[in-house]
Amino acid sequence: IQFVIVFSRQGKVRLQKWFSATSQKDRKKTTRELVTLVLSRKTKMSNFLEWKDMKLVYKRYASLYFAFAIDNEDNELMTLELIHRYVELLDRYFGSVCELDIIFNYDRAYYILDEFLLGGEIQESSKKNVLKAIASHDILDEHADAANFELEAIGVL
Repeated sequence: IQFVIVFSRQGKVRLQKWFSATSQKDRKKTTRELVTLVLSRKTKMSNFLEWKDMKLVYKRYASLYFAFAIDNEDNELMTLELIHRYVELLDRYFGSVCELDIIFNYDRAYYILDEFLLGGEIQESSKKNVLKAIASHDILDEHADAANFELEAIGVL
């Protein structure tokens, strides 16, 4: 996987993760082109696009589009399954995920993506294991917040 972009029907990017070194200028240009290209397609059209030297696989869930750019040799159906798996993980974590969940908890959405994919490859295919890792991270986060609150209370921070 080269990159992941999640955007709304209005074309606003809600999440993007790049797995290859690309300049900020090229990222913006690529994002703008791909969002425009996907939004201009009719709903009955295929979810696979050949674009430049890669393929774009996308899927719309409610008001969000999830787009993964892959190499030409990669399997499009497997990528469609990865998109679905990521949405299922978001759904389980947030309980029926919506665009606002990603907007206000973007750090969690990135963390779930990082637990699922590493360097553009599948890190963990088991939903249960990914959700366990996220739950452990949440517990550590809560303990860190509590410790910081106590340190602020006594004037150390």
